[in-house]
Amino acid sequence: MRSYEELFIVKPGTPEEEIDAYIGQVKDLITSGKGTVEKADKWGTRKLAYRVQKFNEGIYILIQFTAPADLVREVERRMRNTDTVIKFITVRVDERLKKVGKRKAHREKRAARKPPPPPVAAPVMPAEPAAATPGAPAPAAPAAPAPAAPVHAGPGEPKAVE
Repeated sequence: MRSYEELFIVKPGTPEEEIDAYIGQVKDLITSGKGTVEKADKWGTRKLAYRVQKFNEGIYILIQFTAPADLVREVERRMRNTDTVIKFITVRVDERLKKVGKRKAHREKRAARKPPPPPVAAPVMPAEPAAATPGAPAPAAPAAPAPAAPVHAGPGEPKAVE
């Protein structure tokens, strides 16, 4: 037995009683076929990404269950033959979990082969200047070199070459 998710979209004008009755039929079909229903959620009316059978929105319903493969084919057959269902998809959940587990194991194996990164030393910060005590003279700032005076050559005087 494998785990599945059945997501289907019902026409937006369908009454709640009819939707609940159809969900009950699907649950009964699964339980009578040696399957178990874990959860059935009604997500409500949502806008569709594109028009389906002239509808722009639909009522989304998700059923999570565990069942043998032949029972899943029967559930899908009934979805196809029901007029209120406009779209459905069945996803095998355990396959997805298997892929995720395989990917995680591959990452761990690759991480075990890779040598650990060298330890990062804490950055060395320059020492803070000592706080000035009240009444003490402020430390003098380093003197900047004075700019050189420009050399002006008068008329008839040769220019100085530096």
